[in-house]
Amino acid sequence: MDHLTALKVFRQVVEQGGFAAAARQLGLSPAAVSKNIAELEAHVAARLLNRTTRRMSLTEAGRQYYDQVARILDELHEAELSLGPLQQEPSGILRVSAPMSLSLTLLSGAMPRFLARYPRLSLDLHQEDRRIDLVKEGFDVAIRGSDRLEDSSLVARKLLTLDHVLCGAPAYFRQHGVPLLPADLRRLECVRFTLSGHADEWTFRRAGQVERIPVRGRYQVSSSLAVRDALRAGFGVSLVPRVYVQADLDSGALQAVLPDWTPNQTDVYAVYPSRRHMVAKVRALVDFLVEELAAPPG
Repeated sequence: MDHLTALKVFRQVVEQGGFAAAARQLGLSPAAVSKNIAELEAHVAARLLNRTTRRMSLTEAGRQYYDQVARILDELHEAELSLGPLQQEPSGILRVSAPMSLSLTLLSGAMPRFLARYPRLSLDLHQEDRRIDLVKEGFDVAIRGSDRLEDSSLVARKLLTLDHVLCGAPAYFRQHGVPLLPADLRRLECVRFTLSGHADEWTFRRAGQVERIPVRGRYQVSSSLAVRDALRAGFGVSLVPRVYVQADLDSGALQAVLPDWTPNQTDVYAVYPSRRHMVAKVRALVDFLVEELAAPPG
């Protein structure tokens, strides 16, 4: 068995989703792919893949082995590229997870420019608000509104800070009154963004004074854009990243309140596995996002 070839075959079977697709990608026969997988499983003394005539899936051992193999092959590929500076263009498939609202508002429009810059790179962008397991699920980069890391094998690089604004529809304030102090929010309907780090408590600061207001309300939702829609419909008040509602504030569809108070902010990070030498495709994306989003230092 050619061990390196077998590892590459195993990776392609996983990433292509089957033996036939991997065979086409590698220019091998399906029989050769099957032979490499069988020899690799014999070598490691473990079943790596569950396979039937219709589908293929990783075993628990296979998932653990794949994570390690992918990293090793990426490191090897980068080492080879480092020997030829003219061949260091990022390539391959880049799997990225990003929150839906942030992605639709700030990232989606920029991704075609990123791909135009790196023609040998393919992007698989998952727009989802759940907090994925970066390593276990095989993602290269995750965009997150926090610098909390699941473990020490992850690295976070700051991209930007999202300023928040307390706002609601003018019609809502005409009916229920404009809050003049943070404490006034206790009598208003507050729409909660459940994935926020400050979902249960909003903090406001002014001239050294700090007010922490427990958030109560009948509507809670896991999308900032859904919060915006509720405010547009005249249902309550909420603390929202300004970038999501700036057009509504400019048009008068929404009205900012408590302008003298500074509310919570959210730092946004690119999170990726810690490696002694960052894979070129990951470095390319992170550098592009820092440039695109004009993050302040830190």
